[in-house]
Amino acid sequence: MTTLIANAHVVTMDDGGAEYPGGWVLIEDGLVSAVGSGETPKADEIQDVNGAVVTPGLVNTHHHLWQNLTRARAQEENLFGWLKALYPVWAAIDDEAEYAAARVGLAELARSGCSTVFDHHYLFPPGVTGLLEAEIRASRELGLRIVASRGSMDLGESKGGLPPDGVVEDRDAALAATEQAAGLADGDLVEIAVAPCSPFSVTRELMTESAELARRLGLRLHTHLAETVEEEEYCRELYGCTPVEYLEELGWLANDVWCAHCVHLSEEDVSKFGERGVGVAHCPTSNMRLGAGIAPVRELLDRGAPVGLGVDGAASNERSDLFLEVKQAMLVARARGGPKAMTARDALRLGTRGSAAVLGRADVGELSPGKRADLAVWRTDVLELGGADDPVAGLVFSGPHRVDRLYVGGEEIVRDGHLVRAEEDEIAREHRRQAQRFAG
Repeated sequence: MTTLIANAHVVTMDDGGAEYPGGWVLIEDGLVSAVGSGETPKADEIQDVNGAVVTPGLVNTHHHLWQNLTRARAQEENLFGWLKALYPVWAAIDDEAEYAAARVGLAELARSGCSTVFDHHYLFPPGVTGLLEAEIRASRELGLRIVASRGSMDLGESKGGLPPDGVVEDRDAALAATEQAAGLADGDLVEIAVAPCSPFSVTRELMTESAELARRLGLRLHTHLAETVEEEEYCRELYGCTPVEYLEELGWLANDVWCAHCVHLSEEDVSKFGERGVGVAHCPTSNMRLGAGIAPVRELLDRGAPVGLGVDGAASNERSDLFLEVKQAMLVARARGGPKAMTARDALRLGTRGSAAVLGRADVGELSPGKRADLAVWRTDVLELGGADDPVAGLVFSGPHRVDRLYVGGEEIVRDGHLVRAEEDEIAREHRRQAQRFAG
């Protein structure tokens, strides 16, 4: 079965940055077979998109799907105050709530043009089971790719950590559960990563042993890092060094690692990230919402560090919209470094090929032969793009947008801005029912 997406402005995000006005994408067996313009190849099915912009599906490098059960809480707190307010609430999580939350978050992401989602799930209250399985089931039902992480926390308040003792795990149990979770990967729509939460919620021993486990299993490593000034103060007090120095001591500054936020990096830190290929999940909306600051993304890119985008949890962003993060990334880079610090296409690259590189994925984030046919179709006949001579820049500057169509492996997941495989009203109803359990 071959499908031709025709009459499009195709943005490939390939090495040469090729774009094809009046172009087409040929899909065969779930992969991109050819991309071009001019004479169209034959296909079993032809879909004329009427001049729409076609991009690779967006790739989300950092999220906490369960957190949309508790939006708009602790509205004036910094990160530590926000976490202390919410950890006791999140302790009630179970697989039913996780499933409901995951469906809402994934639906929001799909409608924003996101085809691959990394979820950093690190909350596993003792005795609660089925959480990763619930979010993977939700992603399969909606048809998205997911990189699900088996995160962990074992440093509770009684030992100097931030989370309450009631939500942290025994180290050996967490490691055993992480190794078992590796079996959930299927080589196609589901991957697994190892992701202890942060320097202020995980012991040195668990950070070290998690890295050893991940490398033995061939999995990638993720954690939060250098998000706030309070974190640096905490690390200096507890470990006698900065967060980046601490990660370096643990053997984490390597090209199989990516870190979320990285707002407070020194010039030396930025250089180390570039030299060692440490990836960064840039979450601009969440960083501004919590007053954490603006990450030095331009500097990281100039030093060669992989940088992608993340929406972060929907309790510190309140919206799982990755296209919004594309626009926000461009704007905050300009706020930090002037109007030439980031172009619209630079920002779009962060959300596609850049994010794919952060996740260690060479098969997504780009429209070229042999890549997975994950692509987003954005209408250009909408009010907000009127008068935009450059449809790609117009799309980014006027965002966010609801995607018109989203394909994952050549299969239509969103059509006319709505989910194909699920009823949005039913997802919303069940989510509201579950969220009531977490009401303040």
